[in-house]
Amino acid sequence: MKKIGIAIIVVVSAQFSFAQQQSLDLKNMKPEARKEVLQKMEPNERMELLRQYRENMIVTELNVPQNTQPQFKSLYNEYQEKQSQIKSKFNPKDNYESMTDAEATKELDQSFEVGQQLLDTRKDYSKKFMKVISPQQVLKMYQTEGKMRKKILDRKQDGPANAGSQRRRP
Repeated sequence: MKKIGIAIIVVVSAQFSFAQQQSLDLKNMKPEARKEVLQKMEPNERMELLRQYRENMIVTELNVPQNTQPQFKSLYNEYQEKQSQIKSKFNPKDNYESMTDAEATKELDQSFEVGQQLLDTRKDYSKKFMKVISPQQVLKMYQTEGKMRKKILDRKQDGPANAGSQRRRP
């Protein structure tokens, strides 16, 4: 039984190591090759890769000093997880036209409540971030997150056929 557990750990570690190695090479790959590598990954590996990519991008963009990077990364991941938990509480309906006024009002109220929770969390974490990085870096972090979010939304709107293009929507 002990050997099976060790074997599982070795396999999982090897897969994770492979995913980390690929993250270094993904930038230099052709889009088709990158897509193939990503499709072969397990969903949790892709999510971890995305998390690492986002984390590294923020650290680089903010020029977080080496000695505070571990503390910043830990706090940043905690913040991201908290925001994700809040967002998961709200599942908007797609067909607003078929809603009654009461249903639509309830949906609006829920969206405002979730938005307020997101804002409150952002305020709380900005204070925590300022213990690790400067207020200017906190502002830049939020701005960079907005840019990343916009880029992702632009790609979703363009669809898979145009994912590699630099075309912007009006």
